[in-house]
Amino acid sequence: MNHQARILRTGRKFDQVLEGAREVFMADGFEGGSVDDIARVAGVSKATLYSYFPDKRLLFIEVLRHECERQECGVDSLVPSGCDVREALEVAAGRFLNVLLSEFSQRMFRICVAEAERFPELGRMFYQSGPMLVRARLTEFFREAVDRGALQITDFELAADQFTELCKADLFTQVVFNGPSEASAEDKARIVNGAVDTFLARYGV
Repeated sequence: MNHQARILRTGRKFDQVLEGAREVFMADGFEGGSVDDIARVAGVSKATLYSYFPDKRLLFIEVLRHECERQECGVDSLVPSGCDVREALEVAAGRFLNVLLSEFSQRMFRICVAEAERFPELGRMFYQSGPMLVRARLTEFFREAVDRGALQITDFELAADQFTELCKADLFTQVVFNGPSEASAEDKARIVNGAVDTFLARYGV
């Protein structure tokens, strides 16, 4: 079924409905987010809400689709230009770690896991708009670095996956299992430096 074709995206209150639904769903998930709460937070009547989204499932998918589009922003600038390899990797690792530890990423991760059976498409959307794009950008950078003799890599996608996994060490696992917490600059620097040192020990020239 083409969910998106059934959604009316015109009208002055569409964005209002979407933002209200975003606030409720990101806080309470699909099951916990009621249509009454969404209408109240959005400041619209239930009739108005249903005129845009006749099904709560459609509204939930639309909210998550928009959140995934937001996630795409900034991927192109993940790796800075005009730097040596170590500096570029340190910046990329720091930016990636900040995204991983953000409240947005954690909520999206938990929603995708919690709703995996009911909405299997959410995991695919989240992966394609985030991890897949990060992998592609890192792969592009690694190929450029190899071409100029700064790295030695043969399996570029594996190297990209290894780099992102190194950036997840310790802090990401703590946040996932212990709930949101504010990581110190020292903690982040320890993860970033360890990730870059380990990666360059394997692939550096």
